[in-house]
Amino acid sequence: MDVFSDYKLKDVDKECIEDLLLKVEVSFDIQFIKGELYYIGTFGELCDHINNKIKLETVDDCTSQQAFYKLRNALSKTLQIETKTISVNHLLKELLPRRNRRSKITTLEENLGIKLNILRPPYWVTRIILIAFLFSVVGLFFNFQIGFAGLMCSIIGFWISIKIGNEFDLESVGQVAEKMCRENYLQSRRNPKTFNRSEIEKVLIDWFSLHLSLERSKLTKDAILQVGIKN
Repeated sequence: MDVFSDYKLKDVDKECIEDLLLKVEVSFDIQFIKGELYYIGTFGELCDHINNKIKLETVDDCTSQQAFYKLRNALSKTLQIETKTISVNHLLKELLPRRNRRSKITTLEENLGIKLNILRPPYWVTRIILIAFLFSVVGLFFNFQIGFAGLMCSIIGFWISIKIGNEFDLESVGQVAEKMCRENYLQSRRNPKTFNRSEIEKVLIDWFSLHLSLERSKLTKDAILQVGIKN
């Protein structure tokens, strides 16, 4: 997808924006075509454009609340505990201890019908693999075969660490519900054939601020997109 092919975003990498827009498409079940966003000049115009692309019935309810209820029910079924014992501020590490955590998360995702992606490898493992990768890149200039072998081992090691990572990327049940609302907006709703028009801008602000490391205060309706997202 190359919807920003004609844009020169000064402060934001083009590939990062395109990657973000792919995730937005999945969350809202829409699809951008090449050049569609060419005349979008501000963040507010982008929000309005996406709002207009969602061809669903508009209702006035809270998706984040519905996401929490869905998550709470799935946790209750997975862990065989009562829903009333699960709160927004409940810590994930208390509900899902390290032992069998990954298998429990897999079951939770099956009961929920949503891929959560909330586990990661320990930071020290990631750092070691990154250092090995950098040394391998340098090694290419001295001994190509050894350097290349190091690169392959680093890539494989990184892939394995992601597959078996057992550390939480978030802390609380409420944070997982917010992630669901952002990354799986329609699936998080009680009725996925409806949406709340007033929520879309907030969801997009969350996307841009987290994915592109932008200050939320700068993501106003008048924030300029053509020359970088800024006031």
